[in-house]
Amino acid sequence: MKIGVPKEIKNNEFRVALTPAGAKELISHGHDLYLQTDAGLSSGFLNDEYEKVGVKILPTIESVYDIADMIMKVKEPIEPEYKLIKKDQLVFTYFHFASHRPLTEAMIESRSICLAYETVQLPDRSLPLLTPMSEVAGRMAIQEGAKYLEKPLKGRGILLGGVPGVLPAKVLILGGGVVGINAAKMAAGMGADVTIADISLERLRYLDDVLPANVNTMMSNVYNVEAKAIEADLVVGAVLIPGAKAPHLINRELLKSMKTGAVLVDVAVDQGGCIETCKPTTHENPTFIIDDVVHYCVANMPGAVPYTSTIALTNATLPYAVQLANKGWKKACQDSEPLKKGLNIIDGKIVYPSVAEAFDLKSHNVESFL
Repeated sequence: MKIGVPKEIKNNEFRVALTPAGAKELISHGHDLYLQTDAGLSSGFLNDEYEKVGVKILPTIESVYDIADMIMKVKEPIEPEYKLIKKDQLVFTYFHFASHRPLTEAMIESRSICLAYETVQLPDRSLPLLTPMSEVAGRMAIQEGAKYLEKPLKGRGILLGGVPGVLPAKVLILGGGVVGINAAKMAAGMGADVTIADISLERLRYLDDVLPANVNTMMSNVYNVEAKAIEADLVVGAVLIPGAKAPHLINRELLKSMKTGAVLVDVAVDQGGCIETCKPTTHENPTFIIDDVVHYCVANMPGAVPYTSTIALTNATLPYAVQLANKGWKKACQDSEPLKKGLNIIDGKIVYPSVAEAFDLKSHNVESFL
């Protein structure tokens, strides 16, 4: 199979879909790898490193899309890429369709095969291709939140862990999944007073067992979230419903009762956000302020640490990419239930129910395409 890796063109996206090590593994299975020149440069991987393992370097993004049977990316295609995607071309990347109708319509029109990292799902309902970036984003949420609590950046001017004789900051984490637990570990390690909320009592029991003593667990409901948000210095939105839009847990009205200079970090923003006032921002302009509350809503947070993120992503996606390349997407998805769940759009038809539901469009049975 001919596999193409274009350079990411989303604002301040520095990751690349495949490391030289990952490329070598696919080449060892007999596949041809094509990389847009300098696609790995911002992640710390030079063209020479790819060429040494047998990757062919192409000069333009157009040439990569033109030659490839399968495109491997990090972020969803953006508007300049829509016209480059061909009928029956397999595109393997993060899509997050439910939060972006123009992308969904463009991929329907392209009649390509859209296999989304974020909906590949194991029998235990875990999301193996979302997990590594969720781990990065969860830890970054605290790192960025602590930074934007500084007064010169319009925050409250509070140190997350406090000092002897001064109480630490209060951190509220909404969602106890991969993002939430990583955020809680990081915040706890910095000495903050942490509360993590989830709707699953079973998950809360687990979190209570594994997290440090300065992390308290709380059942997520309207009353509890409102009460804790008013007290919080930093709120991290970490809610995920696979393939669907995130529910709003903090609304505009609640902001008026929050502390001046409090910080909201909505990691769920690429799925629509779990904070009503959040809208996607970029690493170039990461924050905005509403009702004196700082909003950090960067939709590709792991892109700021591309070396770590690229290696972590390749570690997770490579086994699935090998299956897709070796067998073709149909046979691979027939043989692998997790990969089958990754299929979102096939030949102009939506096959992932949550995506269809988000836009009131028709959902088709994925089995009819396999």
